[in-house]
Amino acid sequence: MSAQENDLLLERQLCFGLSVASRSVIAAYKPVLAKLSLTHPQYLVMLALWEQAPRQVKDIGAALLLEPATLSPLLKRLEVLGYVSRHRSAEDHRALAVDLTPAGAALRGKALSVPGTMMARLGLDRESAMALHHSMMALIEAATRVDAMADN
Repeated sequence: MSAQENDLLLERQLCFGLSVASRSVIAAYKPVLAKLSLTHPQYLVMLALWEQAPRQVKDIGAALLLEPATLSPLLKRLEVLGYVSRHRSAEDHRALAVDLTPAGAALRGKALSVPGTMMARLGLDRESAMALHHSMMALIEAATRVDAMADN
């Protein structure tokens, strides 16, 4: 087989490796986050709010690269759990803002162990985890540029 034909082998597909890695890592998070009563997408929302709250829904969506239709049910569920409250933004009454409840703010203390637990589960030290994260962020940026060029 030629080198070009070998490029079509499943094992050489970037999309395949990323897809399987994503599913595997998220599955590894599941039992750890279950102790916090969170799913992985809910955990990501909480991380965004622990960085800055209150926050407009559109800002959370932009930070997490999520569409409003995906984000809305996550926020509703977090509100039912008692971790967040939703209200009209004081700056822009057309916008919906999300804030942490006392329970949501307190959950941050319990979540402090998640990154270390996950690095241990995945056999990574902090330095290699950050290097991997930077590589993934560079791929996201490159893919976003490709999408933007296709839209023009």
